[in-house]
Amino acid sequence: MGKYRLLALDLDGTLLNDRQEISDTNKEWIRKATEAGVTVIASTGRGFPTALPIVEQLGLDTPMITVNGGEVWTKPHSLHRRITLATDMIMKLHMLAERHPVAWFWAYATDGIYNKEQWVDDTYSRTWLKFGYYDEDTSVIAKLWEELLTWEGLELSNSSPQNIEVNAKGVSKAAAIEEVCRMIGCEMSEAVAVGDSLNDLAAIRAAGLGVAMGNAQDAVKAEADVVTGTNNEHGVAQVIQNYILKA
Repeated sequence: MGKYRLLALDLDGTLLNDRQEISDTNKEWIRKATEAGVTVIASTGRGFPTALPIVEQLGLDTPMITVNGGEVWTKPHSLHRRITLATDMIMKLHMLAERHPVAWFWAYATDGIYNKEQWVDDTYSRTWLKFGYYDEDTSVIAKLWEELLTWEGLELSNSSPQNIEVNAKGVSKAAAIEEVCRMIGCEMSEAVAVGDSLNDLAAIRAAGLGVAMGNAQDAVKAEADVVTGTNNEHGVAQVIQNYILKA
């Protein structure tokens, strides 16, 4: 066993290329990492239902981190921990979205995704995990971000410069990776976190090796220990080759 025992991979913009595919090269090197005893996990802003098919493609039966750390799974279909976003806050976030009608919005509940086109009749009948805003006009996103910063009890991040992702305070991929480390019996110094967006930043700071993709936002690259290739250049495979199996 090398220096690193856990590899936490973001999905969109990291493991997946721009066609939303896992390259054969990435698949091959993930297999080599698992055969070497490294625990490879998904660490994503996606909800469990949309993250699961990607994990299944890789044949992984390892822990999963979904909705930016709001859920930690011992393995697929086995929930370990869930941190929810209060329904009153969801209603407040929804009202903010309605004050900016050009912006798209969505929210993850435990029973599915609701959005601008299909919202719920009874908000209190569901258990909520995350709320998000999207707009091609980044000035709209900047205005929303500025207002949300004045609210208490929230963790703000993004998965692209055109969106905002809102979780309950304290929810992050970093906190979730720490929990997975406890579960498998390793230290954060033995973890590698790879990502491209602000929802990866806390994990990249906290992990033993924080890796930004070549296509990552500049703020993420600035704080990463290393920068790998882009998501279209098998950047994940490069991390495994250059840092994990060589460590």
